[in-house]
Amino acid sequence: MVLKSYAKINLTLSVNKKLKSGLHSIQSIYCLIDLHDKISLKKIKNKNFDQVSFAGPFLKDINKSNNSIKNVLNLMRKNKIINDYYSVKVNKKIPVFAGFGGGSSNAATLLKYFTKKSLNKKILSKITKEIGSDLRLFFHNQGYQKDLKSVFRLKKKHKFHFLLIFPMKRSSTKKVYSKVKNYSKLKKPTNRILASRNNFINLLVNSKNDLQSIVEKQHKILKKLLHNLSEFKGCHYSRMTGSGSACYGLFVNKNSSLVALKKLRKKYPKFWFSIAKTI
Repeated sequence: MVLKSYAKINLTLSVNKKLKSGLHSIQSIYCLIDLHDKISLKKIKNKNFDQVSFAGPFLKDINKSNNSIKNVLNLMRKNKIINDYYSVKVNKKIPVFAGFGGGSSNAATLLKYFTKKSLNKKILSKITKEIGSDLRLFFHNQGYQKDLKSVFRLKKKHKFHFLLIFPMKRSSTKKVYSKVKNYSKLKKPTNRILASRNNFINLLVNSKNDLQSIVEKQHKILKKLLHNLSEFKGCHYSRMTGSGSACYGLFVNKNSSLVALKKLRKKYPKFWFSIAKTI
């Protein structure tokens, strides 16, 4: 069995407050994109341990002994979702420590496969607490995260193209959030705005990622990169995703994103680039 594990992009991200747990409550409009890892899954007979291996260009950044794949398999056995052990091979095409949620996506992909998406909310909460709040995002292709515990599917799906750029700067989510000093007010986008593509794009353009300025101070190149990206014809806006340091430009037209890709790849030859679209 081969599964596709999709990356996510935070189209908006606001940090609203710090919780007693030490975590931060956030709101985000997000989407999944067709950039994905491939997970090969096979049941192991007569063994009482999982065999998890990784391949691909981001192999070196993965903790081989403690990762989301091993953790979610153990949690599923603990919660009686599965009984067997598995050989899991992951071809990592999603950059690691970049803001694309690759590890959470891997865990969610396995969880969805074994539960057929029918999962008890109490068990999901238990697993999410261990894996991370991003896990909930991967149950909807386009969604709105109201807070750490509430994620809703967007009723109207929009088609967008993205130019993805990872400047090869690892970004620690924990470290980035530790530097948050200011908080945004709670806002709830209306269905009327979300249903119209033009209104939706206007909402995104006038929003931001509250974590972006923090990462820009750590990695000076980020601000310049985002400015360069935003200047291309057809790019509605450029922004960092998650806690970074990966960035994206949002396009409606794929050809426009390809033009930007060609020129920026020459300007930044050591960065990772990819074209993606909503799924």
